[in-house]
Amino acid sequence: MYLTFSSIHEDKPGEKWQQLFHRHWPSYRRWYLSEGYSNRSGYLTCRNAIREFMPALLPVYHQLVELAGGGDVESRFLSLYNPPRYIFACTQLGWTRGEIALVRNYDYHPKLCEGVFLYTNWLRPVIGMSDCCWGLLDGMNDAGLAVSLTFGGRKIVGPGFGSPLVLRYICETCTTTEEACAALARIPVHMAYNVTIIDAAGALSTVFLCPGKPALVTTSTISTNHQQEIEWEDFARMSATMERYECLQKILGDATLTLPRVIRKFQDAPIFNSCYSRGFGTLYTSIYHTVQLEAKLLWPNKSMRQSFDCFTEDTITVKLNGGKGSSLAK
Repeated sequence: MYLTFSSIHEDKPGEKWQQLFHRHWPSYRRWYLSEGYSNRSGYLTCRNAIREFMPALLPVYHQLVELAGGGDVESRFLSLYNPPRYIFACTQLGWTRGEIALVRNYDYHPKLCEGVFLYTNWLRPVIGMSDCCWGLLDGMNDAGLAVSLTFGGRKIVGPGFGSPLVLRYICETCTTTEEACAALARIPVHMAYNVTIIDAAGALSTVFLCPGKPALVTTSTISTNHQQEIEWEDFARMSATMERYECLQKILGDATLTLPRVIRKFQDAPIFNSCYSRGFGTLYTSIYHTVQLEAKLLWPNKSMRQSFDCFTEDTITVKLNGGKGSSLAK
């Protein structure tokens, strides 16, 4: 199985973003309407939610809606307010020993990944992995604030935003981990997520988010697919969330490990997952160096390095053969 990843630089929303949207819109439209047209919030509700909770993004939202054609479904989808539920795995770790970095594996179905590493300057320079055309799965801004997300392992769904748009908002408007945590505490999300944040000074937090509950800010440097305890046993078994979490704990307990050695362990089982047929294979490893303002995408046999000072548009194709990973729970 092969997957294509592209790096795209476009400071303001324009032709490149429009092409990205139209390329993915048929699939996103099917997903967005999969539970029926009437089950999605109306346009005014969606727009007003952005205005209330993420007002700085409202002008960008209007620009993107216009580029997308201005249609009702497109407008509601781009708000990412009360979208259908979606579940991914993922593993993330904040590192502060000698170097400051955020390392994460993104585990999802290969056919549902945009594969676009996007450099924008909408409100400020931001580099990150695109999702839902303007959200972020992980990313970093020019202040050296890096964020990434994992699914929180809970079935609950409630009123709120899809987390990729919340990550975009953080990167566009925050400069420190403290500011990012404050934003997460007031923005509602529609599902349970774990967000790990690290800034250029090495301040690090993992925030547990859940609909209808206050955000829980922790000092944990690691996150897989549960929060304080296992609530969804079947998913926990299938995703091997505890096995990956315990592996990360062991990594952190080894005082001899350096960041390069930690990154190599993200290419090994159980952190690296080759169960692509079940929709939870590792699609990439991302590393954000918050001091150097550099980002790297890594696969078993290929890599892509980018920075704010030197960002090159490129396209590479990777073979998802699992590397040295495992298929998680058998």
